[in-house]
Amino acid sequence: MNDVINQYRIEKEPYYRNVADEVELYEAAYSVRMPMMLKGPTGCGKSRFVEYMAWKLNRPLITVACNEDMTASDLVGRFLLDASGTRWQDGPLAIAARHGAICYLDEVVEARQDTTVVIHPLTDNRRVLPLEKKGELIQAHPDFQLVISYNPGYQSLMKDLKQSTKQRFGALDFNYPAHEIETEIVAHETGVTAEVAGKLVSIAERARNLKGHGLDEGISTRMLIYAGSLIAKNVDSMAACRMALVRPITDDPDMRDALDAAVSTFF
Repeated sequence: MNDVINQYRIEKEPYYRNVADEVELYEAAYSVRMPMMLKGPTGCGKSRFVEYMAWKLNRPLITVACNEDMTASDLVGRFLLDASGTRWQDGPLAIAARHGAICYLDEVVEARQDTTVVIHPLTDNRRVLPLEKKGELIQAHPDFQLVISYNPGYQSLMKDLKQSTKQRFGALDFNYPAHEIETEIVAHETGVTAEVAGKLVSIAERARNLKGHGLDEGISTRMLIYAGSLIAKNVDSMAACRMALVRPITDDPDMRDALDAAVSTFF
């Protein structure tokens, strides 16, 4: 069984630049096994933060990318047919609960609400996971922790967490870092100079001011790293920004022209 869980161990320290006291707060939450909810826009570092904390705490990390087609069986497990007949296969949530991993449900609001209710018994004093189809009750390993993330910017009546779910978690807010910190992150991750990284961040800040005024979402830190990586490979700066920053976030010709003009201001 060690082989099952060891594949989820993070051997190398992931780069994470702390912004405030989120590392200390998460460590305190883990010490009491508090389930955690990370809230923030797309591409601002939530997943990297969980990866870093799993490494720092020396815990395996099992990540599930949630989607609207995901069923409860996808999380907890199902019976499979093979040459010997039927056998049970644990899902990612069951594996994490059995072996003491951190289970990270990324963008949890994308999952159906009848799927997310299966996490409720793991997020209170019971810390159990019922496998109803198998007739088994998993008592969560003492090291197990559940972490979820979502983007409040996409909240709607159809896609939001129930209060009965939200109130089972502690929460940390994430946002795009301050200019200097984001510049440092982009430079570190891509190898471009601090000057180039700073220009990319300035472009992103202009685009983020347009959120709700023609853009559904601003340019994320992840996108800046894509652009910086291209520039570091000697791709023309304008072309890199068009491909990695402007074209992915809008199809509106006028908005593209406005963003291209912002790019040309700095490059």
